[in-house]
Amino acid sequence: MTTKFLRKLAALSGALGLAFGLAAPTAQAAGNDYPNHTVELVVPYQPGGGTDALARAFADASRKHMSESIVIVNRPGAGGAIGWNEVIHSRPDGYKLAVLTVELLTLPHLGLAKFNYDDFQPIAQLNADPAAITVKADSPYNTIEEFLAAAKKKPGELGVGNSGTGSIWHLAASALEDKTGARFNHIPFQGAGPAVLALLGGHVDAVAVSPAEVSTYVQAGKLKMLMVMADKRLAAFDKVPTAKERGIDISIGTWRGLGAPKNTPPEVMAKLRDIAAKTAKEPLLREVMDKQNLGYAYTDGAAFKETLAKDNEYFKALITKLGIKP
Repeated sequence: MTTKFLRKLAALSGALGLAFGLAAPTAQAAGNDYPNHTVELVVPYQPGGGTDALARAFADASRKHMSESIVIVNRPGAGGAIGWNEVIHSRPDGYKLAVLTVELLTLPHLGLAKFNYDDFQPIAQLNADPAAITVKADSPYNTIEEFLAAAKKKPGELGVGNSGTGSIWHLAASALEDKTGARFNHIPFQGAGPAVLALLGGHVDAVAVSPAEVSTYVQAGKLKMLMVMADKRLAAFDKVPTAKERGIDISIGTWRGLGAPKNTPPEVMAKLRDIAAKTAKEPLLREVMDKQNLGYAYTDGAAFKETLAKDNEYFKALITKLGIKP
């Protein structure tokens, strides 16, 4: 080899070394610099429900712990699938996140979505709520027994609104049918908020949603809650019986948390989990959750991942047993 060739080779090696030497710090800097512009948090439901309320409260409370703002983007439709698909297929850089709910697990088992919970990296769980059966204040049904008796007498006629086909509230009402022999007319909406508005307008006979999503109207005397599907009574609704108290062996509900696309860099995920942990301790978040009667249930990313795996198996078995087909 000539001297001239060796010099060229040395120069090329130096250039490559410089390029690769700069690559690692640049990748690291992406995490250290996060976030350097607005972060979108996608809510896969309409405004007005408990999921939307929690997302907005989290965004407000996070301001102390972020250099940039979180903005809420509502992407309702298909029981949550539209919003989640948007985030799953977005650039995995931490600037588009999603509020995760239990429908992330139920929709695939119903054949309504092709994604899997593994398409997200869990950031943190923030909430857990049971299902509840709620009717209008002037409804002729004052107890869950009266409501179920009417549903048995007129199978398929009583309209029960839910937050979408395959949603947890649809599953909860279906599980109640299975346990009691009642038969409802399941009416899907694009989120719990629209379902509750339909109840207020007299367009459905009841809703199967969380207590949080009807609490304002219950407290105002416009709606009445007949039963919660929880292991014990809720402090905010201590006069409302549980299903088990009424001899119905059922306990079912939802959780809400935050997730990022699966290939989001570890440095960014670490930042997000740190932000979530600090935000979860903010009094502002707790105040809004208490006011909305949203059950506080924070767990970190690792524990949330275990919940996703465990509940995925539970809902797979439940949907198979009930034979629910959209």
